[in-house]
Amino acid sequence: MSGTTTAAAVLRRRAAGAGANRWVVLVVLCVSLLLVAVDATVLHVAVPAVTEDLRPGGIELLWIVDVYPLVCASLLILFGTLGDRIGRRRVLLLGYTLFGVASGLAALADSAQVLILARALLGVGGAMIMPATLSILRQVFPDRRERALAIGVWSAVAAVGAAVGPLLGGFLLEHFWWGSVFLVNIPLMLVSLPVGRLLLPESKGDGKGPWDVVGALMAAAGLFGVVLGVKRLGGGESVGSLLTVLPLVVGAALLAGFVRRQRRRTYPLVDLRMFARPAFSTSVGCIVLAMLALVGLELIAAQYLQLVLGLSPLETGLRLLPLTFAAMAAGLAGARMLRRFGPRRMVCAGFCLTAVAVVLLTALGRTDDCALMLSGFVLLGFGLETTLFGAYESMLSEAPQEQAGGAAAIGETSYQLGAGIGIALLGTVMNAAYAPGLSGVPGVPASASSSAEHSLGEAYEVAAQLGGSAGAALRHAARDAFVHGLHVTLLVSAGLLLLGAVMALRLPRVMQCEPGPVELPAPRDAAESRVSV
Repeated sequence: MSGTTTAAAVLRRRAAGAGANRWVVLVVLCVSLLLVAVDATVLHVAVPAVTEDLRPGGIELLWIVDVYPLVCASLLILFGTLGDRIGRRRVLLLGYTLFGVASGLAALADSAQVLILARALLGVGGAMIMPATLSILRQVFPDRRERALAIGVWSAVAAVGAAVGPLLGGFLLEHFWWGSVFLVNIPLMLVSLPVGRLLLPESKGDGKGPWDVVGALMAAAGLFGVVLGVKRLGGGESVGSLLTVLPLVVGAALLAGFVRRQRRRTYPLVDLRMFARPAFSTSVGCIVLAMLALVGLELIAAQYLQLVLGLSPLETGLRLLPLTFAAMAAGLAGARMLRRFGPRRMVCAGFCLTAVAVVLLTALGRTDDCALMLSGFVLLGFGLETTLFGAYESMLSEAPQEQAGGAAAIGETSYQLGAGIGIALLGTVMNAAYAPGLSGVPGVPASASSSAEHSLGEAYEVAAQLGGSAGAALRHAARDAFVHGLHVTLLVSAGLLLLGAVMALRLPRVMQCEPGPVELPAPRDAAESRVSV
């Protein structure tokens, strides 16, 4: 390697790190991600306490739970591209500030309306933080080998946050009031803000042309409509409902207009030519499919553990911990696996391993099988995290550095859309397989059977009201129907995962790495130091 090339590589690394230790920067970014990931799930266990205290209506309660991910998913592209324009660190620090203020507002909320507003502001803060962490990571780690390791740590932290949320919420609720699940964010943000300001390097895109404000708002409104429609479908709303169809149609039309607008602009908000790169577009598709399988399965698994096996919420969380630990292990080992096997084999193998785990879990029945469950969840967590790691790393490495914020926003948006579609699709499959098992139960009136077809929880309520042999028969039939629906859903998930494995064949065979900087020995004398190397 020539001295000129070496010097340029060293200068690139120093400029990227802006004098800060890049591994310290990674720690700061991971703390940011951990807060956002925890806040996405910490409220779930606090819903009963919130309901008892604030007395929200059904629609208000739905918005309290859903407004955070809905707003966050809608604004990812807006704030990701804004960071490319005005500075990613600046947007991240603004996100810290807003997240802390919104957490205080949520903790002290005295009405459902105030809590909904606070959760929406938390979503805005989360949308500022999420793409900024990935885009700064892309800037600070220009060497792909190191960046792969950093993304592995980043993804492992994301897995930890998703699992810690319900456990942390349960612990806080045992000792404090429900607002404590939000109040815990404030001291962490008070530390992260000055530390981030001191250590994080500032980075921007090339800054060519004006920022497309209209395009950013079109993308936000379009994503809001699509995500809202998908969430309503996942919540069991009718496909023909106007409140479901209208957001989907309007959102899809706005997104189509956004794409058309970006193609015509000289300086687009998001360079859609990135999708012409097979590695980038395939990675985005793999993220959607992986999340589609993961979120739907986690939701159904939680219902199975609590309603079929009769475990408590805390016991359910503990049973799902092996999945999280396996995901952490895959994230930490991901960089080495990527170098050894390459993106194509790694992502394809991750999908296949997850499909094997899903098929293995079809052996679950009405009785508790800890060994089978442990094996399935470990394989599931390791396989899915392997897939997500390889897809995220390939997507981020394929994107130009000046488009890092937009690329990170696209990745996070595909993650959120995959999760929403997974709940809607697999929930529909589950209901379609579950409902027929409750028709014609001996001694159960048709009206009771019809009500019990909505969900297993509702079937148990109807069975309790009926009592006697009819109630016992309905409860038994509902449990059997749910297990059958679980098996069908798992097989459908396995098919989708195998489809993802086929899609992954379009990824690069090997991990292309630029040569890293090589330290030159110090010159022995002044004359030698004048020699051009």
